[in-house]
Amino acid sequence: MPYLSVNDKNIYYEMYGEGEPLVVLNGIMMSTASWQAFIEPFSKQYKLVLMDFVDQGKSEKVEEIYTQDLQAEVLKGLIDKLGFTKVHLLGISYGGEVALKFALKYQDKINSLILSNTTSYTNELLKDLGKAWIKAAKTYDGETFFRTVIPSVYSIEFYDNNIEWLRKREKLFIQLFTKEWYDAFVRLVISAESLNVTEQLHEINVPTLIIGSEYDSTTPLRLQEHIYKRIKDSKFVVIKGAGHASMYEKPYEFVSIVLGFLNTYRYSFNIV
Repeated sequence: MPYLSVNDKNIYYEMYGEGEPLVVLNGIMMSTASWQAFIEPFSKQYKLVLMDFVDQGKSEKVEEIYTQDLQAEVLKGLIDKLGFTKVHLLGISYGGEVALKFALKYQDKINSLILSNTTSYTNELLKDLGKAWIKAAKTYDGETFFRTVIPSVYSIEFYDNNIEWLRKREKLFIQLFTKEWYDAFVRLVISAESLNVTEQLHEINVPTLIIGSEYDSTTPLRLQEHIYKRIKDSKFVVIKGAGHASMYEKPYEFVSIVLGFLNTYRYSFNIV
């Protein structure tokens, strides 16, 4: 399995396809395995790079508390060790937050930036939501954790229409999630508590796309609007009828938006 030692941490990654590098950053409960359905469309034109953050998936688990700055530095180290001069960066939720941290420090390494269902600061509601998630995780009970966390991830329509699929995923939580996973999840949640880069966003000067979802209750549209208004010449697209997990609820729309931006952001359109 492909691992790299980055800043003394063993980081798991996968690569597919050829072309300009497209590095994808996971949401907080995701891993490289979460992207299996998206590998083919994203790797047809780009060298797709999937990675697990510290405390995610197959990457190294730690015991100390950290901030998202650690994840941004791990991302920097991975990009350097893979020999990439510049990359396209796609971050989902937690991954989008790390992407913002990375862009503010290393935007010379970014061709384009895509932020899906992302916030630039952890407000009081998100802090309390995080505390509830931590409390549920510390029960080490899959059913309790699932029914505390997952209802805030999906839209009402998706939840009601896919309840059998969700119940199967709940059983997987119970079977697969270990004490080590829950402890790592707690550290990931804590690492996002201090996020607040809103007033620095104007410093980002790379082609940027913000993707929001109509029914996202975890990071509502106004949080993406904060980012859109502060990053010069950024683009903003809303996926209708989706909640926070827009890539799962509306995969065709999600892929079309991402690839559409990557294939056109260099163009200037003069409509006459």
